[in-house]
Amino acid sequence: MPTTVSIFTASIGAGHDVPAQVLAVGLRERGATVDIVDGLALAGPAARAIIGGVPSSGSALGTLVFEARYLLGTRLAPTREAGAAVIDKLVRGRFAAHLAANPADIVVSTYPLWSELLGRMRVGGALAGPAASAISDLAALRHWAHPGIDLHLLTHPASEPEVRAIAGPRTRIEAVHGLTSDPRFTDPPERNVAREELGLPTRGSLVVVSGGGWGVGDLEGATDTALHYGANTVVVLAGHSESARARMQAAYGADNRVQVWGFTDRMVLLLSAADVLIHATAGLTVLEALMCDCRVISFGWPRGHIRANDSAYKRLDMVAVATNRPQLAHALVHALAAPPLEPQLPADLPIAADLVLELGTREPAPAG
Repeated sequence: MPTTVSIFTASIGAGHDVPAQVLAVGLRERGATVDIVDGLALAGPAARAIIGGVPSSGSALGTLVFEARYLLGTRLAPTREAGAAVIDKLVRGRFAAHLAANPADIVVSTYPLWSELLGRMRVGGALAGPAASAISDLAALRHWAHPGIDLHLLTHPASEPEVRAIAGPRTRIEAVHGLTSDPRFTDPPERNVAREELGLPTRGSLVVVSGGGWGVGDLEGATDTALHYGANTVVVLAGHSESARARMQAAYGADNRVQVWGFTDRMVLLLSAADVLIHATAGLTVLEALMCDCRVISFGWPRGHIRANDSAYKRLDMVAVATNRPQLAHALVHALAAPPLEPQLPADLPIAADLVLELGTREPAPAG
């Protein structure tokens, strides 16, 4: 019988769905049967309203709600515990019912609230089989990590100390390949080869401006700064936000130096083609850019967990962080003049799908 794996994701942006899809491909290639579950759809309208996303492309209201959720749900222990109790009440029964109807040998989460919930279910005995958390952020990992999770998969090796401090000594923690949006990130194409395949100019500096899957942040400020401080071509990624895409198209549609894209599945080519990425929402895209020898500046939307990731980027000297346009200009000039990056990840890291399947052959020992 093939190993059956359920992967719980959340349809918020693309930062959780993409690792789920990539992991599923790897598992299926190894003979597993895989079920990808949108936990938000499963959780129901009340839970979706509480957890939510970012409405109106980072509007003032959306920003306020996002900040409040992060403060109350992560930073303050009393409200964090109250929030966990609410999630348990609204969601645990639905997850348990789904798993009862669709039994899985192994359960994986690519969304932090589901990782924490599955960890609590493991500790309490409601989840008998092993569970893994696939972590796509660098820092602010309070919900990503839990003592009941058997295996924490890291996209950033530098995340291990924080995960260990939260999850304790018994869990297994591994930095892995196999969660990025394209397997070619471990061996990306040459810059001009990527540009030619995308139909982009092979001469001059190329800067990508990204608002993440939500299309948030100061996209105009980043684009203006890039054009003024050395970019010959700017590609703007508005993600899934049609309003952001329309706004940027109206502002720059007549400028042949600027291309406005929506969400794209060609990130390995685009980041290989680019000299610099100006990115608003932290997450897996930053690591993918660094793997393509593309320097990164975090700018435009320092909210909630993104602000915590920015602090970690600065502490580790991994990514430049700009909090205003003059700082962005300085960082961009420096990035465009900088020498090639050193490799960001060891080439011999294990593959996430292999480690997940190993859970089915181990005797798990979650914290009790």
